[in-house]
Amino acid sequence: MFSWRWFFVVVIVLGGWYQCQQRAQKPIRHANGVLVQRDPVQSMLDQGEVWQKDNYTIKALADFDIEARVLAKEMYSSGREADLSPVDLALGWGSMSDSEVLSDLSISQGNRFYFYRWENQPPRPPEEIASHSANMHMIPANAQIEKILKEVGPGQVIRLRGKLVEVSAPDGWRWQSSLTRDDTGAGACELFRVESAEIR
Repeated sequence: MFSWRWFFVVVIVLGGWYQCQQRAQKPIRHANGVLVQRDPVQSMLDQGEVWQKDNYTIKALADFDIEARVLAKEMYSSGREADLSPVDLALGWGSMSDSEVLSDLSISQGNRFYFYRWENQPPRPPEEIASHSANMHMIPANAQIEKILKEVGPGQVIRLRGKLVEVSAPDGWRWQSSLTRDDTGAGACELFRVESAEIR
C-alpha cells in the first residue's frame, strides 16, 4: 500500500541532501589580494619510499609541501586512475590566489585536466598564470585525508604535504608526476600522495 508519509520523508531527505551539496560546491569569496604568498616547496629524493596499493607500485620522487587556494575540484570514480586518485584539485598560489585576478578567468576541470581562459587580455602574463597554478591528482595516504580532500571546496585555502610520485602496474601501465611548476599540457599535472592535509 502506497504511503504518502514515506513519500514526503524521502522528498525532504533528498531536498536536504541537495541543498548540502549545493552549499558544499559554492565557491567561498574573499576580498581582493594574494591569499597565499609562499611558492610550493619541493625536494628531490635519491632513494624514495615505495608503497603497494592493490596491484600498483607507488614510488616517491620528491617531498612536496604546498599551501594554495582551491580553484576547482573534480571527483573521479571510473578509470584505473580513480583506483588511486579519486580527487583532482586545481590549486593556485601567489597571484593565482588573488580574487581580483581570478575574477577575470574562467576555470574548469575535466578528463584529468585543468582549463582557464580569459576575455580580451589576460589578468596576468600567461606564463605567470601557468607557473602559479596547477591541476594535481590526489592520492590520499589514508581514509581521513581522503575525507578532507573530498570535503574541501573552491575558494578554501589548504595546506598539503606528502610526496610527488610515479605509479606502475605489472602490465606496463605508468603514471608519473610532473616535477616542475612551469610546464603545461599533457604530463604537466602533479601526482601527489598526500600524507597531511589541513584546511586553513
